[in-house]
Amino acid sequence: MSTDNPTSSVDDSESGFDAAEVRALRERVEELEEAVADLDDGDDRKKMTIVATQGSFDMAYPPLILASTAAAFGWEVVVFHTFWGLDILHEEKSTDLKLSAVGNPNMPVPNAVAALPGMDTVATKMMQKKIDENGTATIEELIDLSLETGVDLQACQMTIDLMEYDEDDFYDGVTTGVGAATALQHMAESDVQLLV
Repeated sequence: MSTDNPTSSVDDSESGFDAAEVRALRERVEELEEAVADLDDGDDRKKMTIVATQGSFDMAYPPLILASTAAAFGWEVVVFHTFWGLDILHEEKSTDLKLSAVGNPNMPVPNAVAALPGMDTVATKMMQKKIDENGTATIEELIDLSLETGVDLQACQMTIDLMEYDEDDFYDGVTTGVGAATALQHMAESDVQLLV
């Protein structure tokens, strides 16, 4: 910038410019450069906000996998859990999430069969078996990994109140008492926003 360059040896009065105006301009340039330097806080980390609204077994994985992966790359990550997505963070309920067989186009059975009593349990057990055989992390392991890597797992306060949950019902490290306004603020500042 101009303050990094040596000053010209030309006398300002000989160049046809008013010396006071030139000094004032130089001072203003220095002020602006300092202001720009103050704006650059040096934090070049990418930010991501994920809104998790679904609490089924299969929908617990995408936000946790994406969040922990982004955090491993050094991103600042917030996952805002609201409505049924809150069950992912609920210690008791997260161990009993189900995979819905009805309306799932990837289920190898027609909807008429998927709607039979007990089919969600069968579908969930089949998926859990695949996860175990593949060595894929469990939901609890992904929650722990996310928290260890600095992911801010947030529980929507309105939903906590609506579902009559207690703040102690959630995994240690989960941020409770978060409202929609706080979530929106982080979304507005994020490079990536996802609704899952």
